[in-house]
Amino acid sequence: MNRYLLGTALAVCLATPSLPATAAAPAPVSDAATRFGAREDIQQVSLSPSGTAIAYIAAIEGHGAGLFVVSVADGVPKPILASSGNPDRLTACKWSTDTRLICGIYMILDTGLTHGGFNGYTRLVAVDSDGKNLKVLSARTNERSLGVAFGGGDVIDWNGGAPGTVLVTRSYVPEATTGSLIAESREGVGVDRIDTVSLRRANVEPPNDDAVDYISDGYGAVRIMGKRLKLNTGYNSDTILYSYRKSGDRTWLPLGTLKTTGGVLSGFNPYAVDRDHNLVYGFDTKDGRRALYTIALDGSLTRTLVVDRPDVDIDDVIRIGRQNRVVGASFVTDKRQSLFFDPELKKLAASLSRALPGLPLVTFVDASADESKLLLFAGSDVDPGHYYLYDKTTRHLAEAFPARAALAKTTLASVKSITFTAADGTQIPAYLTLPPGSTGKNLPTIVMPHGGPEARDEWNFDWLSQFFANRGYAVLQPNYRGSTGYGIAWFKENGFKSWRTAIGDVNDSGRWLIKQGIADPAKLAIVGWSYGGYAALQSAVLDPSLFKAIVAVAPVTDLETLRQERHDFTDFTEQDARIGKGPHVREGSPAQNAARITAPVLLFHGDRDQNVGIGESRLMASRLKAAGKSVELVEFHALDHQLNDSNARAKMLDKADGFLRSTLALPPAN
Repeated sequence: MNRYLLGTALAVCLATPSLPATAAAPAPVSDAATRFGAREDIQQVSLSPSGTAIAYIAAIEGHGAGLFVVSVADGVPKPILASSGNPDRLTACKWSTDTRLICGIYMILDTGLTHGGFNGYTRLVAVDSDGKNLKVLSARTNERSLGVAFGGGDVIDWNGGAPGTVLVTRSYVPEATTGSLIAESREGVGVDRIDTVSLRRANVEPPNDDAVDYISDGYGAVRIMGKRLKLNTGYNSDTILYSYRKSGDRTWLPLGTLKTTGGVLSGFNPYAVDRDHNLVYGFDTKDGRRALYTIALDGSLTRTLVVDRPDVDIDDVIRIGRQNRVVGASFVTDKRQSLFFDPELKKLAASLSRALPGLPLVTFVDASADESKLLLFAGSDVDPGHYYLYDKTTRHLAEAFPARAALAKTTLASVKSITFTAADGTQIPAYLTLPPGSTGKNLPTIVMPHGGPEARDEWNFDWLSQFFANRGYAVLQPNYRGSTGYGIAWFKENGFKSWRTAIGDVNDSGRWLIKQGIADPAKLAIVGWSYGGYAALQSAVLDPSLFKAIVAVAPVTDLETLRQERHDFTDFTEQDARIGKGPHVREGSPAQNAARITAPVLLFHGDRDQNVGIGESRLMASRLKAAGKSVELVEFHALDHQLNDSNARAKMLDKADGFLRSTLALPPAN
C-alpha cells in the first residue's frame, strides 16, 4: 500500500456504521471452548464529559470490533463504527467532547520493509457520536515523504487548552524539496494541538529526532520530555534523558536519567504531572523494589517518597478524570490492592467494596468532566466482571454491562494463592485453580507459566486457566524467578539470561504438584503462551520426563532468532542486551535441543505475529520432526500474537483439550 494512501484507505475501511457480514461457519467445537474462547463482550469503555452517554467497543464476529454509543437515559446501544479486524482493528475510543470521539486503529500490513514482510501501523480517527463526519486525525504523509510514519500518534492530553482540542504526539517525516516550496523539513516526534471537529492543527512542541516521550499537565501544557539518544549504529541507546519545565516557562531543565539494562529499569521513570501541586509522579528503585515518588517541578527538584512496600513492587498509579489526575497507587501481594491518596475516593472505594462484596477487584475506568459520575469495573476470580455507573450526587450504582455474558451461567473455579519450595529452598508464589467440585487429588494437571517474561500472574479471572479447570484439570500458574512485581533480586538477569533459574522454578512447580498429591504424575502437562510457550518447551529440555504433554502458543523457540527479529528496528540493542551472548543462548533454545524433548508437542501461532515471528514455531516443528518426535503446528492466518479472534481461540481451546486428553489417556469430555 502506498504510504500516502494509508489514511484514505483507513477511512474507507471504517466508513460504514454497519457491522461486517458474518463469516463462514467455523468447524464445530465444544460448547465450553466456544464460551471460554469468546473474547470479552466489552473490549474498552468511555464515559462522555457530561456523563450522559457511554461509548464502548464490543467484540463482534471473528476478530471484528464495533463501536457503540448508549445513552444513560434510555440504555439503547447504537452501532457507530465497525472494523473487520483484517487489517483495521479498533483499539480504543474516548470522548473528546459530548458529541465527538477519538478512536485508535491498529493495522498489520504486508510492506516488505521489515522482518517477515509485515509491519504494524497505528492511526487516530475522529467521529461524531452518531457515526457521521469520520475523519483521519493523524497527520498524513504524501508521495514526497522520505519515510513512513508507522505510528499515528497518541493523545497525551484530552484538554488541549481550548474547547474541543487535544494534544497529540506526531512523527514528523521530512519531504523531498524538488518542485515544492512548502515541503516539510522537520523530523522527529513533536506535539500538535488538534481541533477534533475542524481538524485544525498547530504545533506546540517542535519535533525532536531523539524525543520518545512527552507528558502534559492535563490542562494543555507539556511539562516533561524524554529523549533517547541514538548510537553511531543508528540504534537506540539504553538511556532516556528526561527534562522538565517550570510552570509558565518554556525552558527545558534536567530532570533525570532512566536506563534500561536487560529489562531492568534504573533511575526515575516519570508518569504523571500534577499541575496543582507542581510536581511529577514517577517510579524509582528503593531497597531493590519499585516505589512511587514525586519530584517538585519548581526548580528545587525536591524528591518525596509517596509509597513503597518491603515485599513487592508498587507497579501502577491510579488516575481518574479528564485530566488523568493521580489519586492513588496499586500493587499486588496475593491479590491486587489499591492505596488511595484522595480522601473522597478512598471512602468511596471502601463503600463500593461493601456494596459489591463478591467483586473485590474494583477499578475506576472513567469519569465525567466534573467527576460527579464514575464508570467502574468490578470482578473476581470466579466472575469475569461487570461495568457499573455510579452517580455521586444520588449515590446510585447501576450495572452497565457484563464483561463476558457467555459465561454468566457457568460455574467458575476459585483461585487460591499458594507458595511452593524450589530446589534451592526459595519460596515461589503461585496461583492454584482446582476444578469445581473436585477432590483436589490425583487430577490431570497443567502447569501454566505466564508470558513476558517481564510480567506476572495475578489473582483474577483468567479465561485460559478457567477453561482447563472447567474441563477437569487442576492448573498451577507460578510466578517464577524472572517475573516482575517482586523486585530486582527476584527478576534476576531476566528469564532469558537466567533461564535455568526460571525454568527450574517452573519444573519445581510440577514436582510440587506431584508431591502434594494434586497431580497424577502420569497426567501432568504444561501449557504456555509466548515466553510461557518457551518455558513449556524448554522445561522438557531441562527435564524430559516430567511433563507428558506440551502445548505452546506463539512460543519463543530460538533465542538467536528472537534477537534477529528486531535487527531492523531501532530497539535492537535493547533486545540484544536482553538476550545476551554466550553458551546460554544455544543451551536455552528449545529448537537447538529438540532431540531432548520426549513428550508430544502441539504448537499454535498466528502468521502475522509481531512479537514472536511464526518462523520460530515453524523452526521448532521442523527440528522436532527431524528428530522423530511427535509434533503438530496449527497456524492461524492474518492473526497476531494475541490470537484476538473468538473462532480461532475456540478452535485452539478445543484442539488443545483433545490433544491433552488423547496424550494423557483421559476419558472424553462431557
